[in-house]
Amino acid sequence: MPRFSRRDFLKSSTAAGAIAGLHGAPLLAERASATDWVDLGSSGVNVTRLAFGTGTHGGSVQQQLGQQEFTRLVHYAYDHGIRFFETAEAYGASQQMLGVALKSLPRDSYRLMTKVETTNYPDPSKKLDELRQNSDADYFDIVLLHVQSSATWPVDSLRWQDAILEAQARNTIRTHGASVHGLEALRQVPGNKWLNVAMIRMNHKGVKMDNETNSWNMPGDVSEVVSHVHQARAAGMGIISMKLIGEGAFTDRSDRQQAMRFAFRHAGVDSVTVGYKNTNEIDEAIDNLNLALA
Repeated sequence: MPRFSRRDFLKSSTAAGAIAGLHGAPLLAERASATDWVDLGSSGVNVTRLAFGTGTHGGSVQQQLGQQEFTRLVHYAYDHGIRFFETAEAYGASQQMLGVALKSLPRDSYRLMTKVETTNYPDPSKKLDELRQNSDADYFDIVLLHVQSSATWPVDSLRWQDAILEAQARNTIRTHGASVHGLEALRQVPGNKWLNVAMIRMNHKGVKMDNETNSWNMPGDVSEVVSHVHQARAAGMGIISMKLIGEGAFTDRSDRQQAMRFAFRHAGVDSVTVGYKNTNEIDEAIDNLNLALA
């Protein structure tokens, strides 16, 4: 019987752990935190694990705060280490409000993401310039195609993909991806060569998540969603999750904590975006993610 030393055991255990990390959640640093900077796959862009979302109920929650209180909230998040902010064309005035709130902060100290509707708008390049004006930004770190919900979206959105690549060549966009809704659309993510980043709905209960009919009120197929996340990450794609607290459905903090742990430890996402309306929610989200990473 061959001798098997402790050193051999440690080596094999380390290798096994690395393999497990490739097929599930990433191996996290010993003292990982919510406000660490992390790479979004091989996109070339890094973000903080926790993001500040401005689209709660279409942005109405953030807009009701008014500019002064919203700016105070953005600066509170920034001062507490959240340096990734996201908005979208669909969020209306939230774009301009976020632009005002971020104006006094050094541009290279945070990351800004927007999402564009892939409508029949005649000039996608003009629309992208309009979004930069709305956000008062010289460039976006990330631009996503918003609410891609059909199995044919990779073909249907080609002119928007081309416009985004042209904007990247002009350095007004750093990287790109898509926000997908429904299993038909999500199934097109793994293996998609254009995508650098995918935004995917994620929580442990399947609330407001992807299902076969893309029905807003039907439970999502958590297992299939997670499997596609694993496949996309293995290919070097960056994954940002949304709907982490079921668009406010998780009123019990233990559910919100479980959702954080599920997203990072089981699904293996890189970053999560959460919408806030007060500083207590920011503090809790940071605490919940730190606990999930511990």
